[in-house]
This record gives sequence, structure tokens and C-alpha cells, in this order.
Amino acid sequence: MNVRRGPEYTRILGLGVARGENAVPNDDLIEPINSSDEWIRKMTGIVTRVRADQDTSVLDLSERAARDAIAQAGIDPSEIDAVILSTISYPHITPGGAPILADRLGATHAAAFDISAACAGYCYGIGQGDALVRSGASKYTLVIGAEKLSDWVDPADRSISYLLGDGAGAVVIGASDTPGIGPTVWGSEGDGANLIYQTSSWLDIRDDRETPFPTLRQEGPSVFKWASFKMPKIALEAIEAAGVTPADIKAFIPHQANVRIIDQMVKQIGLPKHVAIAKDIVDSGNTSAASIPLATERLLRDGDAKSGDLALQIGFGAGLVYAAQVIALP
Repeated sequence: MNVRRGPEYTRILGLGVARGENAVPNDDLIEPINSSDEWIRKMTGIVTRVRADQDTSVLDLSERAARDAIAQAGIDPSEIDAVILSTISYPHITPGGAPILADRLGATHAAAFDISAACAGYCYGIGQGDALVRSGASKYTLVIGAEKLSDWVDPADRSISYLLGDGAGAVVIGASDTPGIGPTVWGSEGDGANLIYQTSSWLDIRDDRETPFPTLRQEGPSVFKWASFKMPKIALEAIEAAGVTPADIKAFIPHQANVRIIDQMVKQIGLPKHVAIAKDIVDSGNTSAASIPLATERLLRDGDAKSGDLALQIGFGAGLVYAAQVIALP
């Protein structure tokens, strides 16, 4: 039996992002949750979040980001062999969004599938994209993390609604002469699945027409504790798996969940002071699967990190799921 073999190494060849068209300040959201701008800033670090127009879809955001990533990679869409779309906010159970997106882009014969790994979804996609290219199953793999979470919020919910924003980030993964994506350290803790959740299922709505439209909720204190003190251990495992040390890391790009979580993780990991810390959440909010590529683009655009720098990225969220890897920035 023949088996495929691909290149020994891969890297991210191109990055593109799309943010929601509207900046929504804290003051626009505080009345329904009986809160204040000061409280939101203190608890989360968020000043504004980006949210998309009503007629902008998850696929629209994904397409914008993907086109820029493909252009930066310098390839033709027809060369893409696999499209992986990570999202929890695509509103259709089937068909998935990835085949439709692939067709829009001109990757008309690519394998295309969605993954649902919430805020870890982008890092899950990087792990899968890396494996597909190194196995020889795909020459170029397009990975997208995209969310339109504003469609799934209850404005009166004080647990998570004011955190959430809309956006998409996309990367093209291809062969490299040198290592550009380290081993993915990933996993789940399903006994915590009740900590971030959807308020009702579609079957609940089918069986009881009085059931409200499902929105998102979280048990904030428990999520904060889990992310702040368990995820640094995963991040350190990813550093070790990549064969580097914290001193080799130039940028830390965690899921943009909460500035206090990010600060606690930096402390627990013991990152040196020279490391650039991504805090795109301040202006973009929590965009779930899109947050890491959005934060990556911000670091590169602002000059806080540069192409080729080693970055530690880690996603974590509903499930509870997590994934981390060290990458060379595109």
C-alpha cells in the first residue's frame, strides 16, 4: 500500500484579518446589565469591541480575511487543497460553511470542513493544517477562525454578553525549509462543559415555541480560575515540545478572553520582559476563534513583533477545550 509523505516542516505563509465594521464602546452596553464603563474595564480590560453590521455574515468576514491571507502567501486559490473553518457562530447545522467559503474563494476542489472548538478553534485548525501539509495530503491549507458572536448575545446577560465581538482571521499553511509550526499540545476537560454554554438547544425550541432564542452564558469565576492557573501549564508544555525556552519567545498571543487572565498567564508562565504581549481585546473584545489571528495581526501591524519571531499562542474555551503551539510569525 502506498502512503503519502509531505515536507518535514511547515509554516504560516500568509495572514489576513477582518474586523466587525462597528466599534461598540462600553457605554452602549451598560444599561441592560446595570453596570458601568469603569466596571467593565476593571473586570475585563475591554474599552470597545468590534461588531459587524446586521447583514454581514460569518462567511463574509471569513472571505475578507481569507483573500488577504491568500494574497500575502502569493498563491492562487486553486492551489489550496484544504479549507478548515473554525466557528461556533455559523447559523446552519448543515451544510457547513467551509465548502461554501472554498467555492467563493475559487478553491473549488479543496477538501473543506468546519470545526467547533470555540476559543481554541484557531489553534486546533493550525494543528490540523500543519499535519495535513506534513502528511502530503495538502500542499496548502487555509485555516480560518471566524465569529459573529453579536448574533448570539442577550444584552441583559451580565456573564458574557458585553465581552463579545465579531471578526475573522485566516492563514495559509504550506511547506517550509525550516521549522515554522511547533507540535500542538491540545486536549479537553469535558467535566467543565457546563461553564460556558448555550442556554437552550434547537430541540428545546422545536418542542416548546415559548423557549427563548439560545444565547451564550458562562460561569465567570470558574472560567477565570481554570484559564489563569491551568492553561499556563499547557503553554509551558508547548514551549517544551517545540524544543525552545521562554527566553526564545518574542511574542505571547493567548486567546483574548480577559486582560486579567492574560496578565495572570504571563506571570504563571514566567515570560521574560522582552516578550510582546497581545492585548487586542482592549479594542476588539473577545472574538472567540478569531481572537488569536486578530491579535497576531495587531502585533505585526504595530511593530511589536516581526516576521520570523517565535510566538507562543494558546486558545482555550467552551468544552472545556484548549490547544497551544509555538509558531514563527508570518
